[in-house]
Formats: sequence, structure tokens, C-alpha cells
Amino acid sequence: MTRIEQRFAALKREGRAGLVTYFTCGDPDAESFARILAGLPQAGADLIEVGMPFSDPMADGPAIQAAGLRALKAGMTLPKVLAIVRGFRAKDEQTPIVLMGYYNPIYHYGVAKFLADATAAGVDGLIVVDLPPEHDEELCLPAQRAGLDFIRLATPTTDDKRLPQVLKNTQGFLYYVAVAGVTGTKSAAGDVITAAVTRLKKHTDLPVAVGFGIRTPAQAAAVAKVADAAVVGSALVERVAASLDASGKATPALIKAVLGDVQALSKGVRGARA
Repeated sequence: MTRIEQRFAALKREGRAGLVTYFTCGDPDAESFARILAGLPQAGADLIEVGMPFSDPMADGPAIQAAGLRALKAGMTLPKVLAIVRGFRAKDEQTPIVLMGYYNPIYHYGVAKFLADATAAGVDGLIVVDLPPEHDEELCLPAQRAGLDFIRLATPTTDDKRLPQVLKNTQGFLYYVAVAGVTGTKSAAGDVITAAVTRLKKHTDLPVAVGFGIRTPAQAAAVAKVADAAVVGSALVERVAASLDASGKATPALIKAVLGDVQALSKGVRGARA
């Protein structure tokens, strides 16, 4: 079993959903990000999505776009992303790490080299938002052959005709984007999420993680009652931004503030089915 499969199996035994956290790698700087990453498991993150900064993040809202620009300005590159993951993995052999982003940086890095280096660094899965199933030969299938789970997104517009194609080569879990549009701009109603998860479960045995628009422990708990995981990204990235000084540098309060938010979200998720 992969680390992702192991983690969802453990969550199922515990009778609860998981918390998936997203942060942009290198935001606001490499050292601060590495400290956040190292603290996430103890704060309650069950799986971690690490964003690969990209200059044209078309699916991301203002908060994550700004985080990507901060990271790029601070010198973050794809090789440095892998180096940070490698450092994390040297101390944590269990928490799944999923790289999330766009195909362009991977293409320029070189697919074969990227997959080899990502696997060696301890990456467990990939979410590449701009590669549809019609292009599985580009990255999805090579990634799977390299031992990486390729995680796909389903949206409110993914109907029953399209869903089998989306699920065909999906591994690890299915990421349900609860609202149409870019990240961090609005939230979906609880009954809508329940209906969507119920429909998806009829088509797949994969765990279903729900994200986009989850900002508070209460919202995370509501999702955790019906889904296998709640994904929180923009709200945490905004906490990073709120903990910077006037020049955009990390303040001494940043790490504690960010991990405190993760702890609160984790408490909501873990108590959702109690």
C-alpha cells in the first residue's frame, strides 16, 4: 500500500475523516515554509498538499496567487521544492505528501527526471490541475509507473458521463472541488456537498476529499461528516499572509499562528463524527 492508501485505511479504522492542508512551497520564504511543513503532522494534518509555485496559476484565487508570487520572489524553484520535501521526509516517514500545481514547470524540468527525483524525495502523489484525462500519457501513466498516485479533481460540472473518464486512472483519492471557479472565493452549502459525495461514492471506492471554500473548523467538521477528508488551503495561506510584516517578511508569530489554525481545523474534523 502507498502512504496515501495507508493513511486513509488508518482513518477508516479510527472512524473519522482526515484533514488535508495546502500551503504554497516557499511562502513566505524557504525556511519559514520548512518549519510550517515540519509542524503540520503534530498540529493534526493527516495529508499535506505542497503547492509548486507557478507564475500563471489559472485555477487559483487571489490568496494562492499571491502566495505563489511571494514564493517565486523569495527564490523558490521546483528543485528546491523537492529538496524541502526530502528534508521533511528524512524526519517523517508516514505523513503523505502530495505535490499540487501545473504541468509547465514539470515539463520544463523533464518528466522522467521529475518523476525520479520526486519519488526519491519521498513524494507520494501528484495533483496537476491542467492535464485532463485525454493527456494521461503525458504524466499520469508515467507517474503511476514510477510509484506515484495521480489524483484527479471532480467538480460540480463533472456529470455521470464524464466521471468514468476522470476516474479511469485516478489513484490515492478523488479530490472533489465543491464550487465552480477559482480557489478561496466562495463556499458550497452542506446539503450540496452531501449530495455530491453520495453521487461520487456510487462511482468509485476511492476516498473522496472535499475542498475549495472550507475556511473554519465548523465548515471542516460539516464536510468531515460526509466525506473522507476535508481540504483547507486558501484560509491557511491567508493566515500566512496575515502574519507578515509591512515588508512582506515572516514575523515571529507566523509559525505559531499558522499551526494554531491547523490545530483548530483538526479538532473540528476529528470531532465531526463523535
